[in-house]
Amino acid sequence: MSASHQYELVVEWTGNRGIGTSDYRAYGREHDVRAEGNATTISGSADPAFRGDPERWNPEELLVASLSQCHMLWFLHLAAVAGVVVTEYVDSPVGTLEMDKKGGGSGQFTEVILRPSVTVADGSMIEKVAGAHEKAAEKCFIARSVNFPVKHEPSTRPAP
Repeated sequence: MSASHQYELVVEWTGNRGIGTSDYRAYGREHDVRAEGNATTISGSADPAFRGDPERWNPEELLVASLSQCHMLWFLHLAAVAGVVVTEYVDSPVGTLEMDKKGGGSGQFTEVILRPSVTVADGSMIEKVAGAHEKAAEKCFIARSVNFPVKHEPSTRPAP
């Protein structure tokens, strides 16, 4: 396996309303995100607070989703290796973006909290799950790449 991986995609702005960026309010923030081999295009925009379309994904949501997905995929792998049978996994993550107090429209994420709710096949597996969350947090490529804390508030229950 190669020591490095590249991820190539295309982000295409689709928000030209006929006069380009002639004015801050003249253009749409709509864009499409595509990658070769992916059947689905992601319809993106800015956050509605920044004149974006609320029916499209914004980059901030996608960052939080990436952190959640990465943690989930590592967790499921580690659970399987440890003999833990996960039957359901639902995360409701929340990311906090703080705007720069000096103004200018800039800001940064200060934290993301992952809140996975995991169901395991048997109650005896619950103890093994806690360690898997910690290991997943250490392994997640995305979490290791950001400069803000990614916290975890997991809950686990046995299948009914």
